[in-house]
Amino acid sequence: MAEYVATITWSGTATPEAFVKGRYSREHSWAFDGGITVPASPAPASVPAPWSNPASVDPEEAFVASISSCHMLTFLWLASKQGFCATAYADRAVGVMARNERGVPWVSKVTLHPAVTWAGEKQPTGAELAQLHHAAHDGCYIAQSVKTDVVVAMP
Repeated sequence: MAEYVATITWSGTATPEAFVKGRYSREHSWAFDGGITVPASPAPASVPAPWSNPASVDPEEAFVASISSCHMLTFLWLASKQGFCATAYADRAVGVMARNERGVPWVSKVTLHPAVTWAGEKQPTGAELAQLHHAAHDGCYIAQSVKTDVVVAMP
């Protein structure tokens, strides 16, 4: 099977006194094997500014995006195999943070809101669309790797 690598880099500039009091920047970067580097930071809801940067990607957003992206890629592949031609796909994926039975925060639910534009004479029925999303969920290795409840909100 394949292996996936991300290199996470943080460089602290706080004094030792500030660091032990939690007064240090959590901004860091994610570097991927394709050459792109993404600025990252904790979610401002978790760590307030100035120790976070709301303009950067946070792990929670990336988690939600990875589920949505994997679902979309699987969905498009399945649709193509069934003879449907998608021309656009947009999803406003929403993750919800909750506390587990031990009081630890976790992303308990991700709701996908996909909107697909179709071309050609063969258009999926509502039942076929639901089946495609169900099969995409079952085939999405990210969704199958997490205990988060992933829901597809049908339009």
